[in-house]
Amino acid sequence: MLIALHKPYGVLSQFTPEPGSRWRTLAELGLPPAVYALGRLDADSEGLLLLSDEPGLNSRLLDPEAGHRREYWVQVEGLPDDAALRRLAAGVTIGGYRTRPCGVRRLEPAPAVAPRTPPIRVRKSVPDCWLALELSEGKNRQVRRMTAAIGYPTLRLMRARIGHFPLGELAPGCWCELTAAERAAVFA
Repeated sequence: MLIALHKPYGVLSQFTPEPGSRWRTLAELGLPPAVYALGRLDADSEGLLLLSDEPGLNSRLLDPEAGHRREYWVQVEGLPDDAALRRLAAGVTIGGYRTRPCGVRRLEPAPAVAPRTPPIRVRKSVPDCWLALELSEGKNRQVRRMTAAIGYPTLRLMRARIGHFPLGELAPGCWCELTAAERAAVFA
């Protein structure tokens, strides 16, 4: 079984709570028993999270050598120019590690996404914009650290696609079991 979940903001990508944590867990979302998250999204990130009860899918999806692509929509503070986007696309150094080259583009117009609770911090004197980043690796807080490295802090982060399977219209907190065609799109 392969499940697509729109993980909402404030939910850990695990079923057991962290002692003393303010974050909710996947256990509260009514998922089938015996599934586990394939990869993770931080509690302050949102979007597409896959879950399965099938052994071996984790390495098949997450090994950077497999080159499996994931697209993230990231709202950043400020308006990165073309030179900043080229730096991001070429790979940046974060924590002594050079990220792999990635796809990057401005999302114009901004994507229609569900409001977040709590809303992001807005500063009237500082504009923001949305970018799409397509990565084939997933280091800890990588997208946030990459945008910060070029001088544009992340305000909101959503995973929009895994392979060729998009999050689509799945509402925050909702999930569905993938059809054979949708599953093929994930691994395409």
